[in-house]
Amino acid sequence: MSGSQSASQTAGPYVHIGCTPKVAGLKNMYGGHVLGADIFPPDVPGRKIVISGQIFDGAGDPVLDAMLEFWQADASGRYGANGAYGGWARRAVDPEAGRYRLETILPAATGDEAAHVKVWVVARGINLGLHTRIYFEDEPQGQDPILAAINEPSRRSTLIAKRSGDDGYIFNIHLQGDKETVFINV
Repeated sequence: MSGSQSASQTAGPYVHIGCTPKVAGLKNMYGGHVLGADIFPPDVPGRKIVISGQIFDGAGDPVLDAMLEFWQADASGRYGANGAYGGWARRAVDPEAGRYRLETILPAATGDEAAHVKVWVVARGINLGLHTRIYFEDEPQGQDPILAAINEPSRRSTLIAKRSGDDGYIFNIHLQGDKETVFINV
């Protein structure tokens, strides 16, 4: 068996070339547009919030090549109702600390589901993207079916963003280890 890297082991850098070309140093792909730069139009109704955090590996070190995609409902609980913006965004973490930042609005609860943002994480060494959710500590979680399905109550906290300042939330993602974030099979 060869010790060289396979395509799946090197998915991280190639993902950036195709999905976040400016981060990869390519300036003219997609006509210079940053895909998923704005999750909603600037005038969308709702409480403006900022979600930020870091991605960590199993050793507790920042993951410097992760990419995240976010999906969420608007302040009325609707998905895809805001034209081209539609509640979807994409971010590459910064290459020095593995941090991300998403300026958005607080989503409304939908049906039995508490207010949340869906997150997809890819990075070097992750063969299939990981799905998780961001809930908000100061919003009611009620009988949310995803949170209710987590058998260990202490693990639910890995899906809860902590309030930080007037409009901010902190949500760190741990890919492995004692603080591992709950990931969802979809």
